Amino acid sequence: MPTASLPRTAQPVQRRRTPRFARRATLRRSLRLLTSFRFEQSDPARFYGGIATDSAEMIADFYTDITERGLTDTVVLDVGGGPGYFADEFAAAGARYVSVEPDPSEMHAAGLRVAGSVRGSGMALPFRDNAFDVCFSSNVAEHVPQPWVMAEEMVRVTKPGGLIVFSYTVWHGPFGGHETGLWHYLGGEYAARRYLRKHGREPKNRFGRSLFAVTAAEGLRWAATTSADVRTVFPRYHPRWAWWLVRVPMLRELLVSNLVVVATKE
Repeated sequence: MPTASLPRTAQPVQRRRTPRFARRATLRRSLRLLTSFRFEQSDPARFYGGIATDSAEMIADFYTDITERGLTDTVVLDVGGGPGYFADEFAAAGARYVSVEPDPSEMHAAGLRVAGSVRGSGMALPFRDNAFDVCFSSNVAEHVPQPWVMAEEMVRVTKPGGLIVFSYTVWHGPFGGHETGLWHYLGGEYAARRYLRKHGREPKNRFGRSLFAVTAAEGLRWAATTSADVRTVFPRYHPRWAWWLVRVPMLRELLVSNLVVVATKE
C-alpha cells in the first residue's frame, strides 16, 4: 500500500518511495506501544523507554532515507525532551543529543542527568538558524498553545537537507485527553473538573494550561503550507496497512491517535 504522502498545496504531487520505517510498522509493534500507555503515569520510565527506542529507530530510518547514512555524528534536537529518557537511545545510535524543555521540574522529574539539556520554549527555540541535522518532537505539540509556531521553529533550526519529525497526540483520538480521557469527548474543561473531583487533585495535563486540543486537520494544513519539503504523514501507532486513515477527514480525527509529519529542510 502506498504511503500517505501529502502535497504542499491543494494539488497532488508525485509519490515518493516507501519509507524504510514502514517495515517496522507491524501490528505487533502497534500492540506493544499502545499497551504501554497504561504505564505512563505509574511507571513512566517503562513507558517512555519504549517510546524512546521506537523514536530512535524511526528517526534513523527516515534520516537514512534522505541521506543514505545513519545517525552517527549527527546533532539531534529533541524539542520538549522532558527528563531525558530519549538521550541514551540516540547516544547509542552515535548521535549527539540536545534536549530543550521549558519546565525545570519536568527536566529533573526522573533524576536523570543529560549533558545536552537546555531550558527554553519550543515556540522560541534558543538556537541559531540551521544548527541541527535532525529536529524532532514527540507528544509535545498538544502541550503548547501555539504548536505550529513550534513546528516552524523546528524548521528554522534544522540544517538544509536535514530532517524534521513532528509527532503529536490528536485531540479527538482515544488518548487526546491523556489521563482525563475518555471524558475529554465531553469537553476538555469538563474532563479536567471531573478528574479533580474524583482524585482530589488537578490532572498533570490540565486542559487550557498544559493540554490543548490539536487536530489532525491542523497538522495536515501545516504540512500543506510549510516551506519544508513534506515527505510523508502517517499515524504513528498504526501498522502500515492502516496508514491510509490519514486521508479520510472525519475518520482520522477519531482513529489516528498520533499524527507524524516527516519533512526535510530545503
